[in-house]
Amino acid sequence: MKVELEIDIEKIGARGDGIGTLEDGRRLYVPFTAPGDRVRARLGQPRPDGFAGRVTAILAEGPGRGEPLCRHFGHCGGCALQHLSADHYRHWKLALLGEALTRQGVAVREIRNLKVLPAGSRRRAEFSAMRRKHDVVLGLNARLSHQVIDLVECPVLIPEIVALVAPLRELLSGLLDPANAAEVAVLKSDSGLDLLLATGAQFGLKRRESLAAFAEAHDLARIARKHPRSRGTETILERRPVRMRFGDIAVGIPPGAFLQASSEGETALRLAVEEGVGPASRVADLYAGCGTFAFALAAAGRTVHAVEGDGDMVEAMAVAVGAYPRLRVTALRRDLDRRPLAPDELRPCEAVVFDPPRAGARAQAEMLARSGVARVVAVSCNPATFARDARTLIDGGFTLDWIQPVDQFLWSPHLELVATFSRK
Repeated sequence: MKVELEIDIEKIGARGDGIGTLEDGRRLYVPFTAPGDRVRARLGQPRPDGFAGRVTAILAEGPGRGEPLCRHFGHCGGCALQHLSADHYRHWKLALLGEALTRQGVAVREIRNLKVLPAGSRRRAEFSAMRRKHDVVLGLNARLSHQVIDLVECPVLIPEIVALVAPLRELLSGLLDPANAAEVAVLKSDSGLDLLLATGAQFGLKRRESLAAFAEAHDLARIARKHPRSRGTETILERRPVRMRFGDIAVGIPPGAFLQASSEGETALRLAVEEGVGPASRVADLYAGCGTFAFALAAAGRTVHAVEGDGDMVEAMAVAVGAYPRLRVTALRRDLDRRPLAPDELRPCEAVVFDPPRAGARAQAEMLARSGVARVVAVSCNPATFARDARTLIDGGFTLDWIQPVDQFLWSPHLELVATFSRK
C-alpha cells in the first residue's frame, strides 16, 4: 500500500535530504526539498530513525528554495542541492562541519569563510554507460539507483568534458555489445583530455582503430582501459605524455590516478597547506597521491618525505624527482592504514601533512598524537572522519588553530577542508 502524507521540511540532513518529523516523532527524509517547504510525500524504505520519502507535490515553498540550473536535477544523482538559495546553501555546508565538530567535542580557534568554487570548474568526471538494443546511455546514475541518466548538460563540469559526452556516446555504441556496461573516467590534464574505460568488452583491431580515430578527432592525450576483474590498466594509445603541474613541477600521471577535482580547488587547498606548514623545513606528506602538496612544498626549498599506498602514483613521484634533481623529495610506498608511520619515524619531521580518503586516518592520527611533531596539517573530504581524527590529535596534546573549508564539490553533500594543529 502506497502511503502519502503532508509534512513540513525543517532542515537539511548530512546526505542533502530534507528532513521532516512524523507524528510519532520519527523522521522522514525527502530528497530535493528545502527548509520551510511544505510537501506531499510518499513513504519509502524504512531507515533506523524513520523513513525515506519521495516528493509527489510541493504545496508551499520555503525561503531557502532557489532555482536549479540543470534540466537533470531531481533525477541525476550527481547534485543534491541545486534547489537551495546561495545563502542557505553556504550556511548548510558550514553547518556540516560545525555539527561534526560538536559531535566529537572538538574546539577550534577559527573557522574561516567558506571558499565556494565556481560552477563549470570540475576537471574530472566518472560516467556510467550501458549498451541497450539500439543505443547507448551515458551519464551519471540516478540517486541511489543503477539507472543511468543520459547526460545532455552539466553545470558542474568544465565545458571540454561536457562537449565530449555526445561523441563519446557514439563511440561507445560501436565498442559495447548489447547489455555491455562501462565506467568512463575523463580527466582534463595539462596535456589534454585523458580517458579511462573500465569494461569487460573485447577490444579487437577494429575497435582499437576506432579509439585511435576518436583520440585524433577530439585531440585526446591518452586512452587507457581497465578490465573490471583486473587490477592493472592497459594504455591503448598515448598521443602525448599525460602530465599535471604541481607548482612548477610537471608530474606524469598514471591512468586513474587520484587528483583534486578542480584546478581552483587544488590551488585553494595548496595555499592553505603551505600556510599551515609555515616555516617548517622538514615535512612528511602522508597519503601523498602523485605529489600535489609534496612538490609544491619542496619547490619552496623544503625537504619532503612523501608516503603513498598506490604503487603507480609512487612511481610517478619518483620519476618526477629524477627529472628535477634540485628537489629534496623522497617517495615511499606504504599502506598507512595498516602500517602508519610510528613516532620514531616521525621524529625528524617539523610538520606533517596528511590527506586521507573519506575513511580518514584513524591509525596514523593515533601515531601523530603520540609523536613529538609540533605541527600537523590535515586535509579532508569528510568532516565526520576529520572530527574523529582531530579528537585523537587534541587528546594527544594538539590545539586546533584554524580550519579553511573549501567547497569544490558544488551542490553535493561533500565538503573539503584544511586544518592546522600545533602544540608547544
